[in-house]
Parts: sequence; C-alpha cells; structure tokens
Amino acid sequence: MEISNAVEQLSALAQETRLEVFRLLVRAGHGGLPAGEIGRTIDLPLPTLSFHLRLLREAGLVVSRREGRSIIYTANYGAMNALVGFLGENCCLGVDVNITNINAGEGAGTGDRQ
Repeated sequence: MEISNAVEQLSALAQETRLEVFRLLVRAGHGGLPAGEIGRTIDLPLPTLSFHLRLLREAGLVVSRREGRSIIYTANYGAMNALVGFLGENCCLGVDVNITNINAGEGAGTGDRQ
C-alpha cells in the first residue's frame, strides 16, 4: 500500500460519523446495507449520509451496488485488511511481540443482520 492511500483512508475514518458508518457496514457483513437503513440506524438525514458515504467510497473503504431502487453499501474488507496490514507491517521490529493477524474478510458477514 502506498502511504498516500493510507493517509486518504485514515483521513476518511478520522471523523466520527464516517467512522460510525464504516463500523456499521463492517458489522453488516458482505450483504451490506441500503442507504435508508444506514441513515435510520445512525439517525442521519440522507443528504448528510450521502456526503459521508461518498468520502468513504472515494477512499476505497466502501463499495456500492444498485439493487432495484436501492443502493446497497458494503465495507471493502480487502481495503480494510490492507490498511491494517500497512499499519502493522513495521510494528515492533526487533522486539518479540505476539500480534494477532486480523482478517475481517474471512469471518465477516456470517451473522444475521439486525
């Protein structure tokens, strides 16, 4: 991962509403959530939500698809894993530290949406 990509993704997540939206989409799994449901869950008007989703999408952290009249948003687990890997790749060089490998893509999306 290029450092400029990491900065863009971290910048997108460095805002409370966007972080909340992203975490909600991570919990939702690979099925994602329609924009209306995201807005209702976090009590955010759709125009404001659209602004935040656009920034997350531009950073590569969220993908969208159209299903009928709805737009479904999903966390980009590959991008999330790449960012976490980038942040940890130089961790504790020369120090014996046990770091758990985080791979949200494998276990994510196996539960039911609430």
